[in-house]
Amino acid sequence: MKVTATAIPDVLVIEPKVFGDARGFFYESFNQKAFDEAIGRHVEFVQDNHSRSAKGVLRGLHYQIEQPQGKLVRAVRGSVFDVAVDIRRSSPTFGRWVGEELSESNHKQLWIPPGFAHGFLVLTDAAEFLYKTTNYYAPAHERCIAWNDPTLAIDWPLGGAMPLLSAKDATGAMLDKAELY
Repeated sequence: MKVTATAIPDVLVIEPKVFGDARGFFYESFNQKAFDEAIGRHVEFVQDNHSRSAKGVLRGLHYQIEQPQGKLVRAVRGSVFDVAVDIRRSSPTFGRWVGEELSESNHKQLWIPPGFAHGFLVLTDAAEFLYKTTNYYAPAHERCIAWNDPTLAIDWPLGGAMPLLSAKDATGAMLDKAELY
């Protein structure tokens, strides 16, 4: 696999070796040993999640204030613009974000360690999104930062449209009011 650091070095783009021909393709989507070597430490995943969303749906920016989750994310159908926001107050990249297009055709994955808020925007008619997490979902500890926080100024590729949001995501906190790490 090819591993590339983003503008926030802790967030990594992972590109598997894809073997394809006229019949289709094959790739190893996860290998614990290779992943640990790539990021330089052992990470244990405890939960796999799968979501399907329509075009224009924006999910996030989510995180858990306790039981923080690292996430290894990818799109297996369609395309998404995936965003990670550093919300670790002690980090030199606190308050910065990175975004990456993940799609069924580019096979890219994004490693987002604990301490980040995460969200994505669906770019195609629909997208199916898979993510492995390093901690269990804990609804009592889940928090949401506003997708349109002006201090973050995330450049979502909305093309002038408004995203489709859940009630929770529509009422996300501004970064300066959010509970952070």
